[in-house]
Amino acid sequence: MEDAVLSWHHGGTTEDRGHAVVDRGAAPGFRHDALVYDDVEQLTAIAAPWLLEGLAAGDAALIAAGPTATGALREAVGDDPRVMIVERHALYRARTPTAITAFRRFAAEHAAPGRRLRVVGETDFGTTPADWREWQAYEAVVNVAFGPHPLWGLCVFDAALPEPILASVRRTHPQLVTSAGPAANADFVDPASYLRALPVPEEPLEATAPALADDDITDCIGPRHAVRDLLRTVDGPPDVLEDFLMAVDEMTSNAVRHGTPPAGLRLWTPPGRLVCTIRDSGHGLDDPFAGYGPAHGEDLSNGGMGLWLARQLCDHVAIRRDDRGVSVRLSTSWR
Repeated sequence: MEDAVLSWHHGGTTEDRGHAVVDRGAAPGFRHDALVYDDVEQLTAIAAPWLLEGLAAGDAALIAAGPTATGALREAVGDDPRVMIVERHALYRARTPTAITAFRRFAAEHAAPGRRLRVVGETDFGTTPADWREWQAYEAVVNVAFGPHPLWGLCVFDAALPEPILASVRRTHPQLVTSAGPAANADFVDPASYLRALPVPEEPLEATAPALADDDITDCIGPRHAVRDLLRTVDGPPDVLEDFLMAVDEMTSNAVRHGTPPAGLRLWTPPGRLVCTIRDSGHGLDDPFAGYGPAHGEDLSNGGMGLWLARQLCDHVAIRRDDRGVSVRLSTSWR
């Protein structure tokens, strides 16, 4: 993605002071640390001093965590009014590009010149393998997407989370923080390599007969009408159906205009869900960061927004490449 800077800073030095992570002379830029905590007492003993020392140094502070962690941290910082509280669900149960945009905006609005916004964030990974993958990918993507932004994330994770999630934590955070202090993470994986190796969960519906199939798409108009007509028969929230139609239309347009023919589309409409797979016979979409921001940065007049829009309009977007071509699977649920 062209608006991402493919490097990130770890400027300055760190030391452990009372189990707080302290930054000395760091240039503004993104830092991405992880704390896997056994109990709330351990979390607050590390994260609260880190927030307070940041405030003393001129950083801004924000908490976007679950209710238990948020309550304990607020008490530990003495309900300091300078510590902003953001409802976790509003960030992490939105779509991943929305969360990225929100954190960038918070940093732009609240970080003083030459300082960072410190965030204690507790990602909500959801309940399904597809949810997990979206937010596992997010933890890798932000290493690039936030690269030049004045953010310091202390991502906190309950040690009781499923092992696949904890394994992804170890692979997506350059530094780990424990009660002994911060340390470089030897398990950290280059974000692009991590994303390319991250498996796409199987979707059983793809092995069944679709409600709509077109394996020889040559224009965008016919599929758009066919999908719209089918979605009119679906008993679902009108705004969700309209968003899904727009996402399918964007991906079909991409396949026709930028892919290699033949292009195809298959759509399933089980109760409470929509799943659509759009494919072409080429080998494009090799950028693992595609769709997490507009392809041409802030200048939206240059286009390149299709996949970015799809990621905001659907619950899950999965891209697969094999010897038959490229496919994009979109899915949304309202159950």
